[in-house]
Amino acid sequence: MASIYHLLDEYGDSHRNPNNKLIHWICVPVIVWTVVALLWAIPFPAALQSSVIPVNWATVALGLAMVYYIALSPKLSVGIVLLLVLLLWITAIVDQAAPWPLWLIAVVLFVLAWIGQFIGHVLEGKRPSFFKDVQFLLIGPAWLMSWLYKRLGIAY
Repeated sequence: MASIYHLLDEYGDSHRNPNNKLIHWICVPVIVWTVVALLWAIPFPAALQSSVIPVNWATVALGLAMVYYIALSPKLSVGIVLLLVLLLWITAIVDQAAPWPLWLIAVVLFVLAWIGQFIGHVLEGKRPSFFKDVQFLLIGPAWLMSWLYKRLGIAY
């Protein structure tokens, strides 16, 4: 497995244009949330649910993603898990309070955010990193979190 530093540098190579970076700061979290929301909306076997912690396809998938992030960088994964918990909390609220089905909201935002991403890459003049390697779909959130860590003076 490549190091987190190598993956972040490689991802950063196709994200140098300030407009593309701004678009990614908006669209990457939206895309992550929409994936969480879509997984949340898939019915989960009642026998496997817990009354203490919400267990559904979103929490299962995020648990698996966290294994990947921890293997890359235990320190960076702390920030990512906090972000993912926030996204789960937002998902639960939207699921209960929104006037439209969660899956519909997620699909609409997913499509709009990906349109934004591709506009950003047109401005950048480079293809999205995940065309080269699908694992870069998971590196996008880590790239944003690494920037936040750098701004806060936290080593990862």
